[in-house]
Amino acid sequence: MSIELRQVGKRFGDVVAVDDVSFSVAEGELIGLLGPSGGGKTTVLRMIAGLEIPTQGDVIIGGRRMNDVPVQNRNIGFVFQGYALFKTMSVEDNIAFGLRIKKWSRADCARRVAELLELFGLGGLGKRFPHQLSGGQRQRVAIARALAPKPTVLLLDEPFGAVDAKIRQELREWLVKLHHDLAVTTVFVTHDQEEALEVSNRIVIFSRGRLEQIGTPQEVYEQPANEFVARFIGVMNVLEMKVTGGAARLHELALPSHGAAEGQTLRVGFRPYAVQISGRTDELRYRGRIKHVYFLGVMLRVELETPSGLTIRARVSKEDFTRHGIGEGDEVSFQIRNYRVLARDGDSLAPEVSTVHTAMEFDAGI
Repeated sequence: MSIELRQVGKRFGDVVAVDDVSFSVAEGELIGLLGPSGGGKTTVLRMIAGLEIPTQGDVIIGGRRMNDVPVQNRNIGFVFQGYALFKTMSVEDNIAFGLRIKKWSRADCARRVAELLELFGLGGLGKRFPHQLSGGQRQRVAIARALAPKPTVLLLDEPFGAVDAKIRQELREWLVKLHHDLAVTTVFVTHDQEEALEVSNRIVIFSRGRLEQIGTPQEVYEQPANEFVARFIGVMNVLEMKVTGGAARLHELALPSHGAAEGQTLRVGFRPYAVQISGRTDELRYRGRIKHVYFLGVMLRVELETPSGLTIRARVSKEDFTRHGIGEGDEVSFQIRNYRVLARDGDSLAPEVSTVHTAMEFDAGI
């Protein structure tokens, strides 16, 4: 079932938690709500569920305005961050809880619980209690309980925040497969950028109660709408450059001015993978020294320091790094292969900006 928010806002006294948010979720889509703490994403999720009532605007589910519809009449499954399983109930009873509230017959309950235990890889665990399960198993039980009454919408609030990194990775892959198999319209909240990029069909990014950008994982990563998104999604080098002598300059770095007037400031952003490094100090445009190298498996994160003291972050494959025969402390040359002129407010843009502008991407002309 589709979901639409039309100019939705929520105030708690004088505090604006959500400010004029509009977006839609197609039937069967898996959407991630991403942002820092206090960004408004959980409040949005709770308004969809009916746990909070909008101060303004409309929440529409399946074409029906739901603002005044009680939570129990919305046919929505909700999974809380801390599982919220009943400690004194078995796995089977936890999953069947919502079915019994809805007065399903005993036989229908048993069939549905058995189906979900098999689907969720929990076979043989039905008689156990929550404290006898691993964190990943408890999370699967929580999602199974939410899906038991066959809701048209599934809402997940930080679903994997309480498990360790390895289990979290396994649950992400499991959730993607589950969604593919069931095709239930799903909205989940996370502050983990990697999780949102890996799991979501599209991502809605919030900051300070406002929607900053909505797009596919590739769009928000490669085409950030503004500096906040650029900094929040992945790693971004951001430089404030001043137009002098027809070029945007910062110490020894120089890029085209893109029509900016003399003396104007440009904020330029580029991902670490856009930085090319050579072990020959005279091969590429700029010179630098390898300050730090961080091992990330098949990739290495490299911090370069220019002669003026500017730090540039790069990402290099282990193979290329070995081929160049370089290490910490070595002198190298580098170049910036592509970059973006970031949206700005006046001459600069704060890291957390409320107004969405369009950024432009350019080849560095080298």
